[in-house]
Amino acid sequence: MIEKETEAIKRRPREKERLASSQEKELRHADPNPGPAFFFAEMMTDQTRPKTSSPIDMTRVRAVIEPVVRAHGADLVSVELKNESGWVLRVFVEKSGTEGADLELCANVSRDLSPALDVADLIAQHYNLEVSSPGLERPLSGEADFVRFAGRKAKIKLRHDSASTQKVFVGELGPIADGKLSVQEGARTHQVPLADVEKARLVFEMNKGSKRK
Repeated sequence: MIEKETEAIKRRPREKERLASSQEKELRHADPNPGPAFFFAEMMTDQTRPKTSSPIDMTRVRAVIEPVVRAHGADLVSVELKNESGWVLRVFVEKSGTEGADLELCANVSRDLSPALDVADLIAQHYNLEVSSPGLERPLSGEADFVRFAGRKAKIKLRHDSASTQKVFVGELGPIADGKLSVQEGARTHQVPLADVEKARLVFEMNKGSKRK
């Protein structure tokens, strides 16, 4: 019995190697211009680890992800962890200086990111890892993104506790002054406090069509 248990422990690294190899099994790229390209990889935590309800520190998760993404000449757009009948960690990346990422970049980032996340061991649950381009309606996070995409149409949602009576804005991004973002919504111009923004994303306009590089 002791010999069998020892052999089982020795096999675990090889099981991880087979899992890493199988991560390349799902490359989804059905169309020459499909929108966001992404690479899917299954990440599994140790079967013997006890379940925990402790909150996950996404700041630390992001700190693990960002240097891996930069090493591939890309920028980290956003990270999200969601339970969709199973946990999914989505990592959105784009090639530096562009607004997109091809399948090769996503696959390479995923391949290097998987062991980095495994070593950091910050997520207790079993989860699937998806590395993707942000797509035409990319999320916007922080002042730098609002400055970069000035003049583009975006949808902005404020936190529920914001003092503003209007919680959702859809309009053209304008300049930032005194911590407030100017948003042109039709004939009205809103001054949106950046500190109140819960989430924001670009809105694709067919007549303007984002030029993907």
